[in-house]
Amino acid sequence: MTEQQGRQPGLAGCYRHPDRETGIRCTRCDRPICPDCMISASVGYQCPQCVRGASEATRAMQPRNLAGGTLAKDPRLVTKILLGLNAVMFVTVLGGGDQVVRDLGMLGYAAAGPFTTETMGVASGEWYRMITSAFLHQQFWHIGFNMLALWILGPNLEGALGRARFLALYLISALAGSTLSYLLAAPNQLSLGASGAIFGLFGATAVLMRRLKHDMRPILILLAINLVVTFLPGLNIAWQAHLGGLIAGAAIAFGMVHAPRDKRTLVQYGTCGAVLLVLVVACVVRTAQLL
Repeated sequence: MTEQQGRQPGLAGCYRHPDRETGIRCTRCDRPICPDCMISASVGYQCPQCVRGASEATRAMQPRNLAGGTLAKDPRLVTKILLGLNAVMFVTVLGGGDQVVRDLGMLGYAAAGPFTTETMGVASGEWYRMITSAFLHQQFWHIGFNMLALWILGPNLEGALGRARFLALYLISALAGSTLSYLLAAPNQLSLGASGAIFGLFGATAVLMRRLKHDMRPILILLAINLVVTFLPGLNIAWQAHLGGLIAGAAIAFGMVHAPRDKRTLVQYGTCGAVLLVLVVACVVRTAQLL
């Protein structure tokens, strides 16, 4: 009996490795697959291409929120984390007293004044104050009002935008509030609080409700009341932070909910990047003026 030359009759070559004979075929597309390409399925084996295609189809079929992100099981997770951070910092302030506020509060520049005899502040290189100040509160009413607003506004925005986009909105709004304070407030004026970020959520909520064509009167009335309180004399409220956060929050939310579907991610994070660039330039210019 002579030795058979070449491929066994009836055996095909693997579609990815033609030199390998196989009797196994993909249960989805019927292409021949060798042991290296066989992926176990519920029935038989599938080829890598079919498995990859099924995974992409599954991701494409996942429900999306308004901004294009995947729906999370807990639409309040980031909101809860932010509430927890603010609560932890509030306890820290209660324990550490005024020293914590002086070290982490928003302060433009103070060479000598009511707070220090040393040079300190954002202009002297303490840039972290622009974000740490947004997590500081000294009075119970202050943190109570801000955290109540965060709990009311946060979950709806987090659900509509997604966790990453919501967190970007919150933090950039806080930075915008600190930036406008840096630009317009007295250099040695110390300020603190999450109000800049909260007003960013107000602005974003107004944009979101307009996008969904909901009745905007409730949010506009609430926003108007807060703006009136902001500018009431004698309350010593840092209106610059409120206004800065409001403008930034509205701008970022507009870019996120109106981004075209085919360029959604680029436009959304491009909007965040553009707002951040404006803030950085403004801070650099202000620093040059103070030093």
